[in-house]
Amino acid sequence: MQVSSYLKLSVAVALVTIGLKTGAWWLTGSVSLLSDALESLVNLAGAMFALAMVTLAAQPADEEHPYGHHKAEYFSSGFEGVLILVAALAIIWAAVQRWLAPQPLEALGLGLGLSVVSSLLNGALAWAMLRKARQHRSMALEGDARHLFTDVWTSAGVVAGLIAVHFTGWIWLDPLLAIAVALNIVREGVSLVRASATGLMDQAVEPEVRAQIDAVLAGFDPGTVRFDHVSTRRAGQRRFVDLHMHMPAAWTLGRAAAVRASVEVALMGAVPGLRATIQLLPTDVEAHLHGEEDRP
Repeated sequence: MQVSSYLKLSVAVALVTIGLKTGAWWLTGSVSLLSDALESLVNLAGAMFALAMVTLAAQPADEEHPYGHHKAEYFSSGFEGVLILVAALAIIWAAVQRWLAPQPLEALGLGLGLSVVSSLLNGALAWAMLRKARQHRSMALEGDARHLFTDVWTSAGVVAGLIAVHFTGWIWLDPLLAIAVALNIVREGVSLVRASATGLMDQAVEPEVRAQIDAVLAGFDPGTVRFDHVSTRRAGQRRFVDLHMHMPAAWTLGRAAAVRASVEVALMGAVPGLRATIQLLPTDVEAHLHGEEDRP
């Protein structure tokens, strides 16, 4: 199943869970269940925006975007993080109102049952999405999956708290739970926004990917060719590496090009989806960088 298919499934599941959680809130009158339903609305909006960004990221490079559109996925993660923060403010406002005017809860058994069913759906989908996100290095899919996991833990806390309300009669626990839910999703929202900002700043590839690149380069005879000024970056699912390859000045252009091609093939074989840019230089020539800020 493709990344976009998982996001379409996420939209469908979000619609179902919104119905279940809204029904749970309507039956019980619990503000903590209302906060859980509000978070599911964020899930829906986030999944729809993530689907749009993944579709954009999959478009091929063009004249205005010669390196592709892969960074569009980071906008999805940032957008979902902002939505989470807005939802948290709405939850806190509703919880404070209920704290000031407590109301008894009704039909807790059926309401909690609906909440548990929605959590099981979200948990199964989030687990599958996170595996797919790691496989395809999809920031949009990972952001949506992590938000769903947050929703699952939120629902679990709400259910446990409302069970405590049922047995103790402490109605004030309901708005307190809602505020705890809000603070929990604020943490997740801040994390998503930070990850989005980091990705947009041309971060280097992951340490394990860099180790694969270094291992490939080390496999070539250092007495014949050597490599320096190796720099990397990542953009969504795509990984890039730029480097200089030095070879004997007496080599013909054809021989140098053949060795460079073998290096490119080896790098792309070790790191699927990698794009390598290799500049050829004679062994006795060093490249002069434009400034200290350009050094890797």
